[in-house]
Amino acid sequence: MTVSIAAIGLGQLCTAGLPIYDAMEDVAIVAGADVSRPVRERFERDYGAPAYDDYRALLAERGDDLDAVTIATPHTLHYEQAMACLDEGLHVYLEKPLVTDVADAVDLVRTADRRELALVVGYQRHFHPTYRRIKDLIDDGHLGRIHHASCFLGQNWIRKFDDAWRTDPSLSGGGQLYDSGSHLLDTLLWTTGTTPASVAAVMDYRDHEVDVNSALALRLDRGGRTVTASVSVTADGPADPGTYEGFTVWGTEGRLSYCRDALTVTEHGGSTTEYPTDEETGFEAFLGRKLTDFVETVRGEHPPTVSGSFGLEVVALTEACYEAHRTGTVVDVAEILDPSG
Repeated sequence: MTVSIAAIGLGQLCTAGLPIYDAMEDVAIVAGADVSRPVRERFERDYGAPAYDDYRALLAERGDDLDAVTIATPHTLHYEQAMACLDEGLHVYLEKPLVTDVADAVDLVRTADRRELALVVGYQRHFHPTYRRIKDLIDDGHLGRIHHASCFLGQNWIRKFDDAWRTDPSLSGGGQLYDSGSHLLDTLLWTTGTTPASVAAVMDYRDHEVDVNSALALRLDRGGRTVTASVSVTADGPADPGTYEGFTVWGTEGRLSYCRDALTVTEHGGSTTEYPTDEETGFEAFLGRKLTDFVETVRGEHPPTVSGSFGLEVVALTEACYEAHRTGTVVDVAEILDPSG
């Protein structure tokens, strides 16, 4: 089966992904859309396919020729674009976050389910071999019953993107918490196998229009048991390393720690096991795994590794964080997911 794909948003991230699609057997890049003339011209030159200045024109003229669409556009545009593609009967891959509004996320997930279409979110750590190992260690009981988790992420982000759409709340929906911080929230929920229950939050905008620093206190649920967690995110770190990230999980039988390619499990009693982290973990490797997974899902080979319903949980938690900061209260995430109770 040849999978015919169009790309909406032909910027830097899509530019990295298109050669991966192009190299896949039985995948055809049919069309693209972007508001920038230079990137449209580059796309047409590189792939011999038409590029449109409006995604709606693309769908109107080429929708019948397509199986799927990959979307890499500013966050607040995701809902309208993804819904138009689902309404056209197309499978959808969205770079994170899914959307920036819980009601929109619910609408997309329900529409995809009703139409039996794949809705996939590009959270790359699900394809990171070390984070997969972390999830396996937790699920296999190496830590006993987990009860606490702590994670942090820092980047040289606010200075890098100060004049870009990422720091324009009308396009990004928020700052670092909705950008790289979204990966951290995803990783926390996925590896620990938890769902978000409640959150308190403190944020600092540092005279910018979007959040720069976030400190979160969370109550998570794992099979009916509480896991307490803390999350720290900053967008004003040094340029090297580009991303500084760490993750620690405590359980009744020991502690797991991961930071800068060092993964250890320390058992009660002091025995420590170090796990190798030398697998291929570059950006292109992750991107290739994500896009391959999407194509395989479109072909019906397996369910998506990161489904829209999982992306919905991350959106609900993120929106709860912003509400907790605005109101100075502890916010119930379940009420955001289901206001009717």
